Amino acid sequence: MNIVLINLLPHREARRKKRREAFYVGAVVAVVLGGLLLALGDGVLSAMIDAQQSRNNFLQSQIAILDHQIRDIATLRQEIDSLRARQKAVEDLQSDRNLPVYLFEDLTSKTPSGVQLSSVQQQGRNVLIQGTALSQERVADLLRNLSDGKGWLEKPELIEIRSTQRPGIGQAVSSFQLRATLKTPGAPGEPAPKAGAH
Repeated sequence: MNIVLINLLPHREARRKKRREAFYVGAVVAVVLGGLLLALGDGVLSAMIDAQQSRNNFLQSQIAILDHQIRDIATLRQEIDSLRARQKAVEDLQSDRNLPVYLFEDLTSKTPSGVQLSSVQQQGRNVLIQGTALSQERVADLLRNLSDGKGWLEKPELIEIRSTQRPGIGQAVSSFQLRATLKTPGAPGEPAPKAGAH
């Protein structure tokens, strides 16, 4: 005998119900997986941020140390520059104190006979010399002697020369005024100090 089974239940409705249940389960699984992934990503990012913040804090502390050292170096450089300036001032004073001796010794040896110096004034490195000579040729000899480069004076320059009568005698003399530059002690080409000049 053949038995025929007839399903009287609405099969489409059952299939729809299964699909709906599968969708809800899939959606719940997707939401749960998404939440887990978000939590994991948040944890990883937080760890990376903390590590970077730790590195930044270390770098900032090292930068602060270096800034302090740079300030110390700048202070030391200022102190060194100040000491060098003082040392140079002392050296200049020591070298300049003998300059008048060298200057007068130079003028004594380079002034030709027939020339009389009446005034020698020094302002810094400039020296103004005034005097009288028996002739203009003697003044020219003085200029030549001063410009030979062997003494302490250089670049002599005649400012003024004029003929005047010597009082009481009536003899004509040449009054002159000249300017020269005093060499810097320690400069290349300066004359060596003579023995016994202090």
